[in-house]
Amino acid sequence: MDECKALKSIRHRNLLKIITVCSSVDHQGNDFKGLVFEFMSNGNLDQWLHPRDNGQCHTKSLNIIQRLNIAIDVASAMDYLHHHCQTTIVHCDLKPSNVLLDDDMTAHVGDFGLAKFLFDASNNPFNNQTISAGLKGSIGYIPPEYGMGGQVSTLGDVFSYGILLLEMFTGKRPTDEIFKDGLTIHKFALSENVMDIVDSSLLLVEEEEEEEEDENEVEEIAIIHNDDPQRISRSAREDCLVSVMRIGLSCCTSLQKERMAMNVVVNKMLAVRDTLLDLKKRNQRIIK
Repeated sequence: MDECKALKSIRHRNLLKIITVCSSVDHQGNDFKGLVFEFMSNGNLDQWLHPRDNGQCHTKSLNIIQRLNIAIDVASAMDYLHHHCQTTIVHCDLKPSNVLLDDDMTAHVGDFGLAKFLFDASNNPFNNQTISAGLKGSIGYIPPEYGMGGQVSTLGDVFSYGILLLEMFTGKRPTDEIFKDGLTIHKFALSENVMDIVDSSLLLVEEEEEEEEDENEVEEIAIIHNDDPQRISRSAREDCLVSVMRIGLSCCTSLQKERMAMNVVVNKMLAVRDTLLDLKKRNQRIIK
């Protein structure tokens, strides 16, 4: 069982934990083997990004901080697989439905059925490859080099992560019906005005949370501040979204050599989140 082999020696807070393996016989007398994983009460990321497609009725969409935290969790998991395991592991099927969310909305990457082991100890991803013959994956998330008989490498996962990141913040699947006649999610995210392409449900939940904060706080804004809290909030949000789109675009570029390594992605995403949190705290001090 490829997935069992991949999971038995790895431990990380953002990887789905395997509890046990069971082996039995099904009702037709065939051998049955299964993996038992830790229960994830909040389902998978795909259900949260596309509730209508999944028949879900979540009362609230993911806000910007939640999306950043999930993106950082996923990047941390991939960084661990790529750079901190005894043998480098390439996931090969990173997509929202393979990202599970626990009670605290912490993300756990699962489904290692297509994972590949890279036994070259070199830190150079171009030397640390295996042939992709017969490789399977999910349409829209597979890097272009795999489709052309290229090599499996950690940079393939980086591409998939970039697509996932763009999907998280645009609300569009890479296979969405609008992506035709040469338009891809990558080209879609190149828009000069990020607010034109961002997931409308994200903006809606942010506006609702701002209204709740206004109702719960007594606004005593001194004239000397010359700062409009709502303007600061909108500006900080837009700057954050621009940075996220740039990271996503850099990850899913068709040129392998231009993609970031996952450890770089983690640091950049942490910087984006921390900057936004700092601005939110400053904004709260202003309205108080």
